[in-house]
Amino acid sequence: MSIKVPSQYSSYQAKVARSRATSESLWVRWSFIAIMLAFLTLFLIVPLVAVFTEGLRKGFDAYLAALIDPDALSSIKLTLIAASIAVPLNLVFGVAAAWAIAKFEFRGKSILITLIDLPFAVSPVIAGLIYVLIFGLQGWVGSSLIDNDIKVIFAIPGIVLATIFVTFPFVARELIPLMQAQGKEEEEAGLVLGASGWQILWRITLPNVKWGLLYGVILTNARAMGEFGAVSVVSGHIRGMTNTMPLHVEILYNEYNYAAAFAVASLLAILALVTLVLKSLVEWQSARSAIQNEQNFS
Repeated sequence: MSIKVPSQYSSYQAKVARSRATSESLWVRWSFIAIMLAFLTLFLIVPLVAVFTEGLRKGFDAYLAALIDPDALSSIKLTLIAASIAVPLNLVFGVAAAWAIAKFEFRGKSILITLIDLPFAVSPVIAGLIYVLIFGLQGWVGSSLIDNDIKVIFAIPGIVLATIFVTFPFVARELIPLMQAQGKEEEEAGLVLGASGWQILWRITLPNVKWGLLYGVILTNARAMGEFGAVSVVSGHIRGMTNTMPLHVEILYNEYNYAAAFAVASLLAILALVTLVLKSLVEWQSARSAIQNEQNFS
């Protein structure tokens, strides 16, 4: 004769077991919390507060004047141009690469995955030097470009190319594991029902990865706006023409114009905080959607 255990009792036992499995003494927990808070304060909160404090040291009028300076406005405009070109191109590449890697088998698949990770392994400065070697005046195609009055290095095209290089892994790297985890069953079912490749992409694949896609776009945009190394090499530091916001901050700081430098840097910090908020919202919505899907299946 079997005895049926009430579900409330079994769930209580499960909670107690989980609590015992993860519980530590009070001093251990508080020690880890203290270390975490000290680390965040020292390396995140204090520098962030210092940026805004130094930017506003001479008053709000000086802060605003630094932001509306023609050179600062030019750097902001160039940063937005580079990001507005790099993000959509990397979005298209990331979706195509992730779809090919996760849904198909082909020769050279492992090589493609390695190439996608290349910007993570190569220093951005080296990437900038490579573009100078190819498109510079003494580069492989530099003389041909000069003959046709085309400027890549020390001009906007070079900055855009460098930005694309350092940001193209983010969308693909967010989507590849997500698509692999979802499998190919829904796409195969759509194919059996007569859907075309574009219909499968727009109505099945993309809706299933929309939060991961948005997350990758946010990271790509953040990296594009904050990139320094590769852009510094190909820009030529022409004030008011080829300086992005990070490069403009460096020039102001080297000129001992600290208030203006921190004012522009605070704008980058605000963009970073906005990115962090958007990232948190996307993660929250993604988790909420996952819980709703589990409830629907159950």
